[in-house]
Amino acid sequence: MTAATKANYSPREIPGGIRALGFVSMLMDVSSEMIQALLPVCPVTVLGTSIVTVDVTKGIAEATASIAKIFSAALSRCCRSRGSPNCTWTNFTGDC
Repeated sequence: MTAATKANYSPREIPGGIRALGFVSMLMDVSSEMIQALLPVCPVTVLGTSIVTVDVTKGIAEATASIAKIFSAALSRCCRSRGSPNCTWTNFTGDC
């Protein structure tokens, strides 16, 4: 099958193992979303921190993740345009 062709499978033709993996993936996603709401409870109740401290910490973590995504995307684009698998910091900061 080439990249231009698209496989058209009906739901009955999908193998059972693939269905099982999809179902397990869905359950993992649901469980992680359920626990995500409970995570701030521990620092507030056990450690006695304020809700503001937990929110500020969460905001810093999300900002750091976003900044890392921006820099990694720029680094990826830089390496791809140069065509070399070896990317250095000078390639990243220089003219890409």
